[in-house]
Amino acid sequence: MSVTGAAKTSSATLRRARADDAAELARLSGQLGYPQDATVFASRLRRLLVSADHPVIVATDDDRSLLGFIALENRLMLELGERVEIVGLVVDEGARRRGIGQALVHAAEDWAREIGVAEVMVRSNIARAQSHPFYEDAGFTRTKTQHVYRKRL
Repeated sequence: MSVTGAAKTSSATLRRARADDAAELARLSGQLGYPQDATVFASRLRRLLVSADHPVIVATDDDRSLLGFIALENRLMLELGERVEIVGLVVDEGARRRGIGQALVHAAEDWAREIGVAEVMVRSNIARAQSHPFYEDAGFTRTKTQHVYRKRL
């Protein structure tokens, strides 16, 4: 799927996110464990929508309510080079096991190919044990386990 176009799967239509998707994206983010105020989410989304390096692709069956989304980042790292990272992926609880997650991952891979990037990576919280087989079935290989540190400023 081209990030600029739309693609139809057997159970959803994939398209690029729009500003008016913010409330639905915030709802889905809450299901992932990151509850967000829709206004704050809309502000972040507006910044991402103008970035060529941060596409957000959504799955929908009626163009109003979203079935899922995948957020991507084209990253250039000094030590590892360029890669596409899946920075967010969630499928609505009521739409799981329909192939939507797989379709979103394929859209991410297609976008990576379109921009000439040969590697897609994803980080998955150890607490999300159900997602690990999903990524392995999609062809991802676990390369490391790490601790994440944060310092609030």
